[in-house]
Amino acid sequence: MFIYKNYDILTFGSLQLKIKNGVILMNLKFTKMHGCGNDYIYIDCINNNVKFNVKDVAVKLSDRHFGVGSDGVVLILPSNENEADVLMRMYNADGSEGKMCGNAIRCVAKYVYENNIAKKDILKIETLSGIKTIELIKNEYNKISAAKVNMGRADFSVESMPLKTSKKEIVDEPVSVDGKYYKITCISMGNPHCVVFVDDVNGLDVNCIGEKFQHINIFKDEFNIEFVNIISKNEVNMRVYERGSKETLACGTGACATVAAMVKNSYCSFGDIVLVNLLGGTLKVCCEKDRIYMTGEAKKVFTGEIDI
Repeated sequence: MFIYKNYDILTFGSLQLKIKNGVILMNLKFTKMHGCGNDYIYIDCINNNVKFNVKDVAVKLSDRHFGVGSDGVVLILPSNENEADVLMRMYNADGSEGKMCGNAIRCVAKYVYENNIAKKDILKIETLSGIKTIELIKNEYNKISAAKVNMGRADFSVESMPLKTSKKEIVDEPVSVDGKYYKITCISMGNPHCVVFVDDVNGLDVNCIGEKFQHINIFKDEFNIEFVNIISKNEVNMRVYERGSKETLACGTGACATVAAMVKNSYCSFGDIVLVNLLGGTLKVCCEKDRIYMTGEAKKVFTGEIDI
């Protein structure tokens, strides 16, 4: 046994084990990808036999100073559903699990196609909020550059979200946060969203005000908070505070919730295509009566290996 870069290397014939502080370390392969700057670390659990405490690993790898750096970790797993091609599980940077991520699911579809897990232009991906259908979009070089996702329908019912109120819906509801009045609309896209229409999103301290919004008295648990400035019925600017990750550059389910809230509050109509401008790019969203379609980029940043 000898010391190498703060590790003990124990050799048994051709087998080498890395040991640090008495713990055997595992070499983990990953791919970093992003959709409009909403970046995750993707771990292929189909082609690689990996076992680890995913919540601890999500916290470690997501750290932008001591880890790889990301908004969280996404596992690509075999699906138990005959209808679905793969199962996606996503974990936020704090280790908490989310039911759905619109930006991540586009990247999962790109990964699945490019790594020959399912070579289909239209994929079905299982999530904790149901099976989603994704149509892959290719560029002029026949490479996957974007994807269109059927995100399902927006649910405004109080029962679908962690809310404590006798009302059936929270739409254009006045609330007081940090001494100022806002009007909120709450929507579930498989995860809970609170959309706040404001005059300007550029001057907001999103991490500060987003944290304060979590203490609204009708919230039983944390919500994703979307701050939205309407430019026209076909374009908005949006910034988002994601529970478990704080402000991120984009949120796909949040963009869909925003357009659903616009329809509900008569800022636009069913079938209108809305450009949602985020810090990391633009998503195209169309809210129909029974489903919402979201289109956006999916990009691979790099692949790597890390000891955990």
